[in-house]
Amino acid sequence: MRRYQTIGLALVALCGASTLALARPPTVMNSPGYDRRLQESRSQAVSSPVVAEPATAPVVKPKRSKKKQPD
Repeated sequence: MRRYQTIGLALVALCGASTLALARPPTVMNSPGYDRRLQESRSQAVSSPVVAEPATAPVVKPKRSKKKQPD
């Protein structure tokens, strides 16, 4: 019985320690130059909106055909 309690406590400690880990990889770092360029490009995109005209499909009249008479 004591053995199961020790294993249980070890599992709880392991799970508790894993939740304290940071959610970002260690290679992620702040880059002021990249952040500045990103903000500049976003501000340029917002300040100069590109208006796209909707595409107009050509209007095609339906073809009329003679009704066939039953023989």
